[in-house]
Amino acid sequence: MPLIYIVDDEPHIRRLASIGLRDAGFETAEFSDGAVLLHAVRQKLPDAVLLDWMMPGQDGIAVLKSLRGDPTTRPVPILMMTARTDEVDRVLGLEMGADDYITKPFSVKELAARVRAVIRRQEYLNAAGEPVLSGHGITLDYARRAVTKNGEPVELTHREFELLYTLMKTPGRVFTREMLLDTVWKVEFYGDTRTVDVHIRYLRQKLEDEPDNPKRILTVRGVGYRFAE
Repeated sequence: MPLIYIVDDEPHIRRLASIGLRDAGFETAEFSDGAVLLHAVRQKLPDAVLLDWMMPGQDGIAVLKSLRGDPTTRPVPILMMTARTDEVDRVLGLEMGADDYITKPFSVKELAARVRAVIRRQEYLNAAGEPVLSGHGITLDYARRAVTKNGEPVELTHREFELLYTLMKTPGRVFTREMLLDTVWKVEFYGDTRTVDVHIRYLRQKLEDEPDNPKRILTVRGVGYRFAE
C-alpha cells in the first residue's frame, strides 16, 4: 500500500486529504509543519509527499528545496497544495521541482488521481532504469542527478535537468515546445510556450562554449529543439 505524507498546518485539510487518500487505497501520515516532515522523510521514505505551500516557519517552497537538494529524498514525488491561483505561483512551484499541484479547495477524487499519477511516473522511471547519457562533452547521470561538461560539474535546476535529460535521451529527435512542456512540466500548462525558450537559453549559457552559436542544443527553426547527434 503506497505511503503518502501529508503536510499542512490546517488540521481539517490534513484530515480531509488523509480520509480521501485512505478511501482510495493509500496509507497516510500527517504532519503539521515542514521541519517534522523533513525529519520523518529521512527516517522512512514515502511513496509521495502532499505538501502545503503556505505554512508558518518553513513554507512549502523551502521544504521542497530541502527535499530536492538531498540525493536520498530527491526522487520522491511531490504534489503541492495551494490556495494560490496565479499562474506565476503555480509555475514557481513546478520550477522548484514539484511534480504536480492541486488548488484548494480540492476534490478528494482528483487528489487521489493526481497522487496516483505522480507515483506512476516515478515507477516508470524506476522500471526504465537510471541511465548515464553522454554526448558532445556532456555527461548526465540520472541516478545521481549530476551533469558534467568536459568532466567539470555543472549545476542545473530541477527543470533544466529534466529538459536536458529529455533532449539527450534521443539525440537528433526534434521536440516541439508543446511536447517539451508536456514531457518535462508534466501537467496541463496553459502559459506561454516561451518558458521553454527561456530554459533552453539557461541550458545553453551553462553548457555551450558559445551560447549564441550552440553546437549541442540546437534550434530547429519553426519547430522546436534537438540535441546534436
